[in-house]
Formats: sequence, C-alpha cells, structure tokens
Amino acid sequence: MLRAASTRLFAAAARPSIVAARPLASKAGLRFSSEIYAIDEISMHDSSEQVVKGGRHLFPTLPAALRDVKQIGVLGWGSQGPAQAQNLRESLEGTGIKVKIGLRPGSSSMKAAREAGFDESSGTLGEMYATISESDMVLCLISDGACVTEYKRIFAALKPGTTLGLSHGFLLGHLESIGEEFPKDVNVVMVAPKGMGPSVRRLYELGREVNGSGINASFAVHQDVNGKATDHALGWAIGVGSPYVFQTTLAAEWRSDIFGERCILLGAVHGMIESLFRRFEYAGMTPEDAFKNSAEVITGPLTTTISHEGILAVYNKLNDSDKVVFKKAYCASYKPARSIIEECYDTVACGNEIRDVCNAVNRFDRFPMGEIDATRTWQIGKKVRAAGGTAEQRKSVPVHPFTAGVYCATMMAQIDTLVDNGHVYSEVVNESVIESVDSLNPYMHARGVSYMVDNCSVTARLGSRKWAPRFDYIYTEQAWSAVDADAKLDEALFDQFLCNPIHSCIAECSKMRPSVDISLPPEN
Repeated sequence: MLRAASTRLFAAAARPSIVAARPLASKAGLRFSSEIYAIDEISMHDSSEQVVKGGRHLFPTLPAALRDVKQIGVLGWGSQGPAQAQNLRESLEGTGIKVKIGLRPGSSSMKAAREAGFDESSGTLGEMYATISESDMVLCLISDGACVTEYKRIFAALKPGTTLGLSHGFLLGHLESIGEEFPKDVNVVMVAPKGMGPSVRRLYELGREVNGSGINASFAVHQDVNGKATDHALGWAIGVGSPYVFQTTLAAEWRSDIFGERCILLGAVHGMIESLFRRFEYAGMTPEDAFKNSAEVITGPLTTTISHEGILAVYNKLNDSDKVVFKKAYCASYKPARSIIEECYDTVACGNEIRDVCNAVNRFDRFPMGEIDATRTWQIGKKVRAAGGTAEQRKSVPVHPFTAGVYCATMMAQIDTLVDNGHVYSEVVNESVIESVDSLNPYMHARGVSYMVDNCSVTARLGSRKWAPRFDYIYTEQAWSAVDADAKLDEALFDQFLCNPIHSCIAECSKMRPSVDISLPPEN
C-alpha cells in the first residue's frame, strides 16, 4: 500500500524497477480487525491508529489466535531466532503447539540450540527444509543474505495454507528488485520486534515478574489466503512478549528499519560519539572526560530521560545557560545530519542498500566484517566502564548540553524524514526513539559500541559500519565548523523542534512503553 508517487529506477536499466517510496501516509492510517484481540484506538497528532496491547495475561488466547497451527518452525539461530523461539516455547507451554528449530545441515548453531533445550529426540530441532515442510507456521529468521540465496527452496517447501512469518521486510525488498513475488497459496505476515534479539529475550525474562514487560513490535499482513493471517500475526507478537503491537506494511517496514539502523539507532550514534569524543579531547578534556561527555551522556541520562519523558524533556530540564548551548548545537547539527539521513533514506528506498548487503555477504569469505571498537574512543570507554562502577551508577553523569543538542537534532532529523515519507506515527516513534533508548543504547552503555551493533543482524552491522563514518565526517566538517566560526544559524529549526507534533505522539506511545527498564549482566 504505497502512495502513487514518483518511482525511481535502478541505475542499471536492465534491472526491474522498484518503488522507492512512499509507504501509506500516516494521516490515512491502516485498519485491521481481529476475532481474538481487543483493538485500541490511539490518537496520534492529526490521525488515529489501531494497536493491540499485549501482556502475559493474554497467553491463554494463543491457541485460538494460532488456530490450526500445530507446529511453528523457527528458521535460524542468529539475533532474533534464539529469542523468539525461546519466548514462544515458554508462552505456548501446555498448549500442545510445538516450537521447532530448523537449521541447515552442519550448522554451527546446532550446539547452541541444544544448549537452549531444543533437540532432535524431542522433535524440537531438525533440518531446515524438513522443518518447513512439516510446519503450519514458518518463521523465517535466517539472515537477510541467507534469505536471498535460499528463498526459492523455502517457498517450494511450504505447504499450501502455511503462514510464512518474517521479522523484517528485507525479502520483499529483494523480491521487488528482481520482479518476483511470494507464493500465492500461503499467508505472508510480519512481526518485527523493535529491538535486537537479546533485548527481546531479556525483557521477556524480566516480564516474568512484571506483566507487560517486553519489546514493542510492528506487524503486517502482506497476504491472507485463508482469513487467519491477522490473528496468526497478532498471536505471534503476543507470544514473543510484545506489550504494544502496531500495524505497518512490509514495504514500509523494510524501508524504515534498514534506514533507521543506519541512522540514529546504530550508525549515526556511533559516528556522533566518535566525532564528539575527538572534539572534546581537542578542547582540553581528559580522554576519560571526553568519553563520559559524549558516549556516557547519550547512553546514560539522555537515554533515561527520553525513554521516560520524551525528547523535549531533555531541553526543558536544562538550566538557562545550558539551554543556549543546546540550541546552538541543535541548530548547527540538524541540517548536516538531515542531509546524510535523507541520502540514506533514498539509498534504502531505491534498493541500493539491499544490493550492497547482498554484495558484502558475497565478499565475506575474503573480507569479513572487522572490529568496530578498536579506535581510541572505545578503548578509553573500556577504561571508563572498568573504573566507573555499575552501568546504573554511570547513568548519573551530568548532561553535557552540546552533546544533548547534537543527539536530539539527529533524532529529530530522522523523525522528520520518516514523517515526510509517509510512515505511520507509531512506526516513526518506535524506529527513531523507543528502539534506540529502550533496546539499543543500554547495550552500548553496558559494554560498548560493538556489544550494541554486533548483537544485531548482519544487515544492521554492515549498515552501521558503512554509515557511521559519514556522520562522523559531516559533524566535523559542517556542524562543528559552524559553531567554531560563530556562523549565523537557522534558529527556525529550533522553533520547529519546540512545537513539533511528534512530541505528543511520543507521549502517547510512552503510555505503552515496557513496564521495566532493561537491565543487563555486568561486563566480565
């Protein structure tokens, strides 16, 4: 369901065209119905959206939601696979619905799956294609690169009437780029938790004590051949522990997700910290203080404030002199960040990023991904974490207003780009704010940038490595030079920030935020 806006063609004319944008406009909204779950209407600026609120009290509804599903085959054991499989197994205990892991022969993940309690003797671990052919619902959680190479065999193994589940729209983007489609005789749905797999599992575990703890998820029904697709998707989302489920489309999800992880979720925050660290150290701070005032401010007090009170609260809680610094940093950073963010969105939407991922995966045998925490910034970070007490204690570092202004400007630039491209408000808030502060930043705070980035998918890891240097350079080249030259800044940008309608949308979504903050085991 895309706008009838202009389409963009791949540079190679021989390749099929792909609609670069635009997802259904947020003002139009999306509508769905369920035979099982109550649907709430939430007010989002100038529109309303439908959501389902989850919780453990709904686990008894799962057999009805997953009607005619006797076995759920979970393919893959990467970022999402272990978390979703274990969550579903626990949620479905006593229902008679089996969760079975399907892996390729010789997979090195067999050992890890067995250690998590899936094994051949109980029929909960097996070969991938056999698992597909015997399952009534198949959750394809293998890497995006593997989806591209294996999708034809996966499609051929599906029984008619099966529900094929994805946690990312990447495969649709690839199929669009080559002019192919999903099989016509199966349901195609998506449940996309707004966080990395380890967060999905960790917050589910915390939710054993507090109902409603978990990771929000978007869902989409791309194809419904038997009238069961919507409730299958909602049951899946409830089963993995999502406290808040909102609707999107596969087309909108792959654009917003691939884009978001290259920007504020991973790539931009990584590049921003590198650039701020150097700036502060050059200004005379000790290396430790430079790290604290860049990385620790973002992952500590900024993350906590935005998670509980919203972006605007970061500015409102500053004293008058710090507000001046925040405003200058915001106005200097917004347009440089937005220029890269707009470029990234266009590169994702036209399919180039999907092709880049596929090409990079094909080079892994010669050029595997390198380490990303070997720079001076992150080596100093290890020292700070070792000397600074627990992760919770380190959150008390004072807010540096310059860092706050840069971070909020970049987050708002991503928000404005998604809104302008027609994404529903729930998707905008979750992909730009909630996933960042409630899932990803806590991992970087606990153990550094690699622990955050490299717990994510291969697609996300590649994107962060590619785009972080672009953000690093644009801040240094344009934002910092404008501040240092005392250049005239566009203060209208700040007025737009203060009255941006996204703040009311964030407040509405915050009512449904996970009921506990994620907590992580200490670094060894």
